[in-house]
Amino acid sequence: MTFVATGGLGNQIGNHTDQVVEQLGRAIVAGEYPPESMIPLDPDISEMFDVSRTVVREAKKTLIAKGLIQSKAKVGTHVRPASEWNMFDPDVLRWHAALKNVRPFLEDLFEIRLIFEPAAASQAARRASDAECAALSKLCDNLAKGEDRAAVAVADLEFHKLILKLSGNRFLQSLGDLVQAALYSLFINEAHERNDQETREFVERHRAIVTAITAGDAKGASAAMEAVILAGRRIEMGI
Repeated sequence: MTFVATGGLGNQIGNHTDQVVEQLGRAIVAGEYPPESMIPLDPDISEMFDVSRTVVREAKKTLIAKGLIQSKAKVGTHVRPASEWNMFDPDVLRWHAALKNVRPFLEDLFEIRLIFEPAAASQAARRASDAECAALSKLCDNLAKGEDRAAVAVADLEFHKLILKLSGNRFLQSLGDLVQAALYSLFINEAHERNDQETREFVERHRAIVTAITAGDAKGASAAMEAVILAGRRIEMGI
């Protein structure tokens, strides 16, 4: 018998695997299984989540690919040092963003953004067309007109991801998930709504990026992007 219909055995295994990956991944990142410690044996995981051994094996393969665990024959499966985790993996980023103590993660995130986003803005100033600059300006309008925090967060994400795209560099473009994690973290951790003055300053900082890119001012675009990131860091981290 072949299972091909929606909801068949293949789908069930996939869904269960995702659930096990999600729960174990979150637990590892949260420190419930410290580096070098052993995670439960396959039969125990199977019982914990009420899933088959096949699901457990597939989930472990996924976590191995993300760099979180390592499995050795006759030894078991242990958690790898945090320095060896794939921090560019969307799930690993998301699990870090959900930590109760998110500050160390945000410090690293702001640091890496300061390295590559100003460079992306600089490249965009050299390469962006008039139509692309207009699209950036439109996203700034969306930032100003956002009806709620969620709408502003979406516009902000689209703005930063478009600049990565306009850099013309495929490596920079692939860092979109990193920016998404950063902005999502700020969104869920922001303690209060921006007042009118804060909103104007927020939008003006982003418009300064667009102005520089439109003028072909690579240095200005880099500096304006740095100012946006540093402002977010200062507000979020209190520094």
